[in-house]
Amino acid sequence: MTEAAEETKGHKRTDGDRRIGRRALLIGGAAAAVGTAVLARDELGHLWWRLPSVEKPRKEGEVDFRGAQWVAASAANWRRADRPDDYRIDRVIIHVTQGGYRSAVKVFQDPGHGAATHYIVRKDGHIAQMIRELDVAFQAGNREYNERSVGIEHEGFVEEASSFTDAMYEASARLTARICARYDIPVDREHIIGHVEVPGTDHTDPGQYWDWDRYIPLVRKARAAAERADAAGA
Repeated sequence: MTEAAEETKGHKRTDGDRRIGRRALLIGGAAAAVGTAVLARDELGHLWWRLPSVEKPRKEGEVDFRGAQWVAASAANWRRADRPDDYRIDRVIIHVTQGGYRSAVKVFQDPGHGAATHYIVRKDGHIAQMIRELDVAFQAGNREYNERSVGIEHEGFVEEASSFTDAMYEASARLTARICARYDIPVDREHIIGHVEVPGTDHTDPGQYWDWDRYIPLVRKARAAAERADAAGA
């Protein structure tokens, strides 16, 4: 689950991305004031794409995974970027919503929530995309990991094994396989991780009932199938 989802249970949110995101919006005026250190040097290095005609083209409602439904998260819950050109993507982070699909969508559309993931996978295998992979989702409670990862929520509860259905595993595996292929991410447990494994987090998802021994082979199988399909269509 996302950092802000835990805040609703009485935990303090620690993700500082929203502050950075607002500051990034000053790039137009700040570019002429580099010498005054209005923006840190490393941040300017990640904002070059904001110059006219440099940013990748975007279309309203466009999705990165074919078959996903576009359901936009609140703009307050993510930061505009131009990944992987400004931030390399080398991780997929697996989350569990600790609630139903509809409630997860609702909170990610709430500007006061402060967090969201790129995707939500429903129990029946339906996939919603809420944030473009180009952009940084406030999902991990760790700025560096937010910038380098794509986050996937899964409907259900960490304490209920029945949350994780066959349809969910298969749909999620196909999604993760495509993400890994797109950014040349190795399909292994070093690069496909649970939220619990993000440094500095106090989260437990996806929990003991998430079957990694089943999931990683499914992702590998899906990636191989996708590569064969791409080769046949070339």
